[in-house]
Amino acid sequence: MEILPYSENIEELEQIDKVKSRVLKFIMYKKRTETEIRNKFRNTFDDNIFEQVIEELKELGYIDDNNYIERAVNEYISLKNMSMKELKYKLLSKGIKSDIIDDYFSENYDKLLEFEEKSAENIFLKKSSLMEIQDIKLFLRKKGYMEESIKNAEHLYTRNN
Repeated sequence: MEILPYSENIEELEQIDKVKSRVLKFIMYKKRTETEIRNKFRNTFDDNIFEQVIEELKELGYIDDNNYIERAVNEYISLKNMSMKELKYKLLSKGIKSDIIDDYFSENYDKLLEFEEKSAENIFLKKSSLMEIQDIKLFLRKKGYMEESIKNAEHLYTRNN
């Protein structure tokens, strides 16, 4: 590594600190993926300094798409009714690579299947006063629910009503 004159090191360190502060402020406000961070600050900072900051924040765990998936999935599970397919599309729309999502889904398949089935059952309960069972099933299929989840939800719904 080339040793720069003292004044250039100070300027570069100040620039790195400025970039790091802006990126951290953006990350701390709301969880973000690496792609979201890159899109937000594209063409804002010197590329070399920005890459250096991104790599450092990844090493420190501030930028971690695997962690983002875990937190986002847990949030969706507690707040929304959705199919695994919808969940995957939401994660893809945040710029997370498909292979990372696929790995997470295969490692957590049982948990996600249980969530999808419970979501389908909740939709049956909510829509049963407004729609026929066949229409609810069609609605669920359009939302990307697997046939297995729809059948299990229908079975639970008809058994309990």
